[in-house]
Amino acid sequence: MKVGILTISDKGSRGERADSSGPAIREILSRVKAEVVCYQVVPDEPDIIKKKLIEWSDQELSLIVTTGGTGFSPRDNTPEATRAVIEKEAPGISEAIRYYGLQKTPKAMLSRGVSGIRKQTLIINLPGSEKAVRESMEAIIDCLPHAVDVLSGESRECADKPGKS
Repeated sequence: MKVGILTISDKGSRGERADSSGPAIREILSRVKAEVVCYQVVPDEPDIIKKKLIEWSDQELSLIVTTGGTGFSPRDNTPEATRAVIEKEAPGISEAIRYYGLQKTPKAMLSRGVSGIRKQTLIINLPGSEKAVRESMEAIIDCLPHAVDVLSGESRECADKPGKS
């Protein structure tokens, strides 16, 4: 599984804040033997986000995980940029992230992150804080390998086969 991690942060892109969310995503993805081949910190500018998502999905990455820019701030543009480039939404992923987060804090309902597919790349928006990223990844990590396999055509079935565990 080839992965790109895109951190969206105005301060991070200017070097005013260290990115702890991107490294947390990388750490958790190592559990499923994902290879992070692209990593970048960009400002919360819709055109820059869209350009990077298109560029990386055109490189045939299996998965792009974004962190940041999913809240209510006027500068939070990640969901809109993501919607502009995906071909199909995958709402269950973002719903699972918010549901899992709601077990920890009611503020999880304020995340506007989306998930979707562009070509054969799954794109998932996560919140910007390291704590929220870790919780969000916990909600979805076990399903990511299967999602990527189905998307790439390596697996066609979502249900467990009889007699298999």
